[in-house]
Formats: sequence, C-alpha cells, structure tokens
Amino acid sequence: MTLLWNATRLAMSAILRNKTRAALTVLGILIGVAAVVTVTGLASGAAGEVGGQLDSLSANAIWISPETTQTSGARTRATGRLTENDAIAIGREAVSITGAAPYLSTQGQVVYADKNLSTSLHGTKLPYFPIRKWVVGKGELWQESDEIIKSKVCVLGSTTAETLFGDADPIGRTVRIGRSPFRVIGVFASRGSSLFGEDQDDRVMMPIGTFRAHVEPTSPGRADAIVVGATSAETTARAEQQITAILRQRHHIPEGQPSDFRTSSQAEIRSMQQGITVILSALLLGVAAISLLVGGIGVMNIMLVSVAERTREIGIRMSIGAREQDILLQFLVEAVVLTMIGGLLGAAFGFGATLGFGRALGWHMGPSPVALGLAMITSAVIGVSFGFLPARRAAKMDPIDALRTE
Repeated sequence: MTLLWNATRLAMSAILRNKTRAALTVLGILIGVAAVVTVTGLASGAAGEVGGQLDSLSANAIWISPETTQTSGARTRATGRLTENDAIAIGREAVSITGAAPYLSTQGQVVYADKNLSTSLHGTKLPYFPIRKWVVGKGELWQESDEIIKSKVCVLGSTTAETLFGDADPIGRTVRIGRSPFRVIGVFASRGSSLFGEDQDDRVMMPIGTFRAHVEPTSPGRADAIVVGATSAETTARAEQQITAILRQRHHIPEGQPSDFRTSSQAEIRSMQQGITVILSALLLGVAAISLLVGGIGVMNIMLVSVAERTREIGIRMSIGAREQDILLQFLVEAVVLTMIGGLLGAAFGFGATLGFGRALGWHMGPSPVALGLAMITSAVIGVSFGFLPARRAAKMDPIDALRTE
C-alpha cells in the first residue's frame, strides 16, 4: 500500500510539473469517454422515444394486407381478397384479440364555403379507434346504426378542421366530399406526425359503408386492409396464428400453398426498430472507440517522451535502491492517473451533453449508469495498456547509462 501511495504521489508531482502537456493528454481521453457516454445515452433515448411513439399510436396492433400470389404461372391481383366479412370472422372466432376493423382509404377534396382542401379520406368501423388509440377531442364518433344505414357523417383530424374552419366550431356543420354533403360530428384530438413524417391530423374518417357508397365505390365488402388488436403484447404471436388459420380457411387456400394475405404486428415493427437502433449504436460506439484508441496512443506517446526526459531521474532512483518494479509502478500509475482524470472529466461532460440533448430534443433520457461505469473501467484499462510499454522501458534502463544522460 505504501508503495502504491508513493507511486501515486510521484505521478501527481510529475503531472503538475507539466500541466499543459498533461492537459492535452487528458483531452484525448476526455473526448473519447464523453463520446461513449453521449452516444449510449442518445441511443437509449431514441429507442425509448420510438418505442413510446409506437405504443401511443396502437394497442398491440396487427395489420393484415392482401398479398399477390402465383397461380398457374399467372400473377393474380391482390385487390379484393380482404373483405368486411373477413374482419367479422376474425373478431368472432379469434380468442386472442380485442377487435378487428376493415379499412379503406384514398385522397380527395373536402370543401367548406370558399375553402378547398386535399386530404386523406378513410372509411372504417368503430373497433378501429381503440385499436389505433384515436381519441375524439370534440364532438363524438358515429354510432353502429350509422354504419348500417351508411349515414353521411364524418370526423375530422385537427389539422383538417383548423384549415377548413379556423377558430369556428365545426361540429354540426356540413362539408362536401366529392358530390355528397357530410355532416361533421367530431374532431379528433391532435396526434402529431407519425414515425414516417405523415401528419396524422390531416384526415377525414367516416363509416366504411358510407365511404364505399359516396367516396370511392368498390366491389361489395372489399377492404384495403384489416386492423386487429391483440389482447396483450404476449398474445400477439398467438393472435397472428389464429388470424392466419381463419383467413386461410375462409379463402380456401390448400395446405402448402402461400397465403394471399400478409400480417405484420406492432411487436415486429418494434423488433425491427430495436435492431436498427442496435446497429446504429454499434457504429457510433465504434467511432467513439476510435477516439479512445487515439487518446490511448496519445497517452503512450506522452509517457515515452516523459521517460526520455526523466532518464537521469530514473538512474538516480535506481542508484539509491529503487527496484525495477518500483520504476514500473511509478510510470504505470502516472499513465492511469492521466486516463482516470480524462475519464472523470469525460463522464461529467458526457453526462451534461446527454441531458442537454434530451432537453433540446424533448426526449426523456439520461446517461446510463452502466455506460458511466464502463467509461471509467475503459479509462483505467487504457492507462494500463498504453502506459505499460513506456513504464517497462523506464524499468529496464541501465542505471549507469541513465546517470550519464544530461
């Protein structure tokens, strides 16, 4: 313990004698450690933000879309293979779901007074809204009776409502879509942009039967897609299996033949997002690791210079009884002290940078304790690894030759 204390005291004395050189050496380690801590915090924050957005946009959703299939060498059209009756069958027979809703969409013009807006038009059924977590901010949704009699009613997104009506209350007013008048019965609460940059508030939604009758005629009962909600994240895979079995039976698809539909779940999207985050994090951490490597090489270079400058000091210490291990420990401790100072300052800087980025981006994020711990351990390892060669060179000096050095 006394030996270690004496080595630390000598190391601090040498560092204080060359403040500028020590500061530049510390800077390389500081930048590398700060980069590791910041990148780790940003990656964690981005993953949490995207995952939170996914959870806020859907409740364990499963999307079913038609898939082109190959039959007797001819490619069949995917349209028309999903229907409202498919959604009804899934809702009735699948036990691991909360509901299923068919879905149609297109682009169209919405007119009110002298204002004309091109927006996305959507037709669906009531189970769609709890699955996709749509909330009505003003007014109300349509009733089941409106779906049966195909009432010309609609609910507007907040962007659409503001564009058409400004500060006026749109509830109860009439807009024209195509050639048909529609009564506005509600306005959705704002949802902002989707993960793909789409303004989710720029839309008009109505009963699917109304959509088919007055906006875009289709073959009876056809749906562009079906949205299904699993009872929980744990039952999503089981729900997909049940959906696949039900639809293959309804579509009379023989065993071994490919399905004419495709399912994708919220869990799959989250898994893909996490995979992308891991890859990007690894790339960024690789860049940060290179910074640490450069910092370590800087430490080795400075320590070699320090050994060369202090050759006579090394010779004097050896001549009065210092052993090889004493000299080795002295310079090794000096290298570790330099890197640990850089690691502490880098961790503090990375901590502040992470909090700053989180505040600027509006993300709930903070530095990972694991990242901080790894940064400090890495700093010590770099000190030992890159300080060993100069320390060994100092320890192996011949005291007679060292004393001759001016």
